[in-house]
Amino acid sequence: MPDLLIELFSEEIPARMQTKAGEDLRKLVTDGLVEAGLTYAGAGAFATPRRLALTVQGLLAESPTLTEERKGPKVGAPERAIEGFLRSTGLTMDQLEIRDDKKGQVYFASFEKPGRKAAEIVAEVLADAIHKFPWPKSMRWGAGELRWVRPLHSILCILYDEAGSEIVPLEVGGIASGDTTEGHRFMAPGRFKVTSFDDYAAALSRRNVVLDADDRASHIWADATNQAFACGLEAVEDHGLLIEVSGLVEWPVVLMGEIGEDFLGLPPEVLKTSMKEHQKFFSVKDPATGKIVRFVTVANRETRDGGAEILRGNQKVLSARLSDAKFFWENDLRVAKAGMGDWLESLTHVTFHNKLGSQAERIARIAALARGIAPIVGADPEQAETAARLAKADLSSEMVYEFPELQGVMGGYYIEAAGHPAAIAAVAGAHYQPLGPSDDVPSAPLSVAVALADKIDTLTGFWAIDEKPTGSKDPFALRRAALGVIRLVLENGVRCNLSEVFAKGYPGADAADLMGFFHDRLKVYLRDKGIPHDVIDACLAMPGNDDLALLVKRAEALEGFLKTADGGNLVQGFKRANNILAQAEEADGVEYSFGPDAKLAETGEERSLFAALESEGRAISSAIEAEDFAAAMRGMAALRAPVDAFFEAVQVNSDNQVVRRNRLNLLHVIRTTCSQAADLSKLSGERAVPEL
Repeated sequence: MPDLLIELFSEEIPARMQTKAGEDLRKLVTDGLVEAGLTYAGAGAFATPRRLALTVQGLLAESPTLTEERKGPKVGAPERAIEGFLRSTGLTMDQLEIRDDKKGQVYFASFEKPGRKAAEIVAEVLADAIHKFPWPKSMRWGAGELRWVRPLHSILCILYDEAGSEIVPLEVGGIASGDTTEGHRFMAPGRFKVTSFDDYAAALSRRNVVLDADDRASHIWADATNQAFACGLEAVEDHGLLIEVSGLVEWPVVLMGEIGEDFLGLPPEVLKTSMKEHQKFFSVKDPATGKIVRFVTVANRETRDGGAEILRGNQKVLSARLSDAKFFWENDLRVAKAGMGDWLESLTHVTFHNKLGSQAERIARIAALARGIAPIVGADPEQAETAARLAKADLSSEMVYEFPELQGVMGGYYIEAAGHPAAIAAVAGAHYQPLGPSDDVPSAPLSVAVALADKIDTLTGFWAIDEKPTGSKDPFALRRAALGVIRLVLENGVRCNLSEVFAKGYPGADAADLMGFFHDRLKVYLRDKGIPHDVIDACLAMPGNDDLALLVKRAEALEGFLKTADGGNLVQGFKRANNILAQAEEADGVEYSFGPDAKLAETGEERSLFAALESEGRAISSAIEAEDFAAAMRGMAALRAPVDAFFEAVQVNSDNQVVRRNRLNLLHVIRTTCSQAADLSKLSGERAVPEL
């Protein structure tokens, strides 16, 4: 079985496209091979700035011969239809078979499809893959019709085994395939021949090309951390930047440079963002102070001076960039120290949404809402209102205009510079959180109050103008905002009736409909925590379901109860009682909701159930009133044995109508007692009863 090696060699491929391009090449080629009948043992894709490579191991030498059957027209069909079928199959009339079919007798054609050599199939598949390649952006150059992300220079395509290698002949866009490639553009120019993947990878390594992107990333990070450690410093981890930089170089050479003394006073976030966005530099910090003091850059070649000239050029460009950042910082500080009034005024001219007003109007709503929420979360109302009014002021700053990702971060610095306490300054960055399911949730009361107000204003506003999420469309990230509110409430143990809070938000929002949206998002959130949807439905049916903390506390207790044998069996007993009672009430046309008389009990099991319902019913009610759902579930567990014994020994529908009515009223007590904690009728019948 031969192996296959493909390389598409071009001008530099953008780093952000390389990983997907490698996977696209692997999928297009391997899917095409399998579709043509060539199976394989394994495949691997590689990408560098100048090449996409694919190796396929254990390929069949040729596709198998297949017998194909094709159904034709009915016997007696028009002659033209039969002639068309014969042309499509290449057979004659006497080579057709007649078989019985549902619609009568039908012509069938059977013919062999001979196998083809691997080289022939590979040539077709690769040519098709190149023409169909799904680049996000591509270009046409020269006289040909070939489109590629950058000009394609050569195609390496060989099949090889122990006996040797052969070129797979094909031509795409005027480029003929071969068995040669190039090494590093500067350090090892010129073409060389390869005979296998191992030979290819080793030859590239000798010619200053690291083929595997993970190897390049590992090398970069190891060198960066080692150089920083040697100076008593620490490289700031940035996985996204590491992946991007590893896609910019074929032979990574890590260099550490100095940041000019004039710029060391800039906030570390400014230094880090400016160096990352403009220069693709890693930041290096002093672990003792947390300040960014140096940078790491990655060159694509070794130089005789050890990179000194490269560093000088980088430092010169960096100084120009940081001079701009310093100018923005100093100008912003002057405005901040003057109270940020100019910024807040300018936000009156910034539209948040054409139906929801300006940013200034939105800030006023958030401030009023934060003041109302503050007592609920244990924050000072005056400070919450102040923090909310200042939290978005930095949106007008020059620094945030240059680096939008620093919104909130810069606000914290500016609010402190204006003379406000650190607790208020911290709200500027924290009130945007959480931004996603894995983002941190603020815990400081002021930050929680403003974060809730910010998200609830967004949700009630878009609900009021009927701009709700639909299907997969959520242009205003309202699902994320709702999840943020849920996490803020639950992870901080906030007790409040959300419907009442919604009523204080943007006027005109349908609070009940918005609450339903929250319940749907809560189901998704709790499902990921291992709580099934039917348990949540059983708890949603209870009063106070807009208190999310109480709702989740109830659901967690119920789910824990249902995982026990007592819980599972009691639910079965409850459903049995509920079904019998519902059938009797429908048949008799009455509601059996009167108090049963224990004096009419005829058996010991019946008397035991009366006693258990009386004692445990009181205990369950007290526990529910105290919001101690775990205790309520323990009380319900104590009912399991007497309920089981009752149904085992007692016939509810007795011939004695007085006894029958009394027992039906007793079933009503079972239903109401067990329904104090949750609506057990909502629980799915698919739940397995745990064993003792």
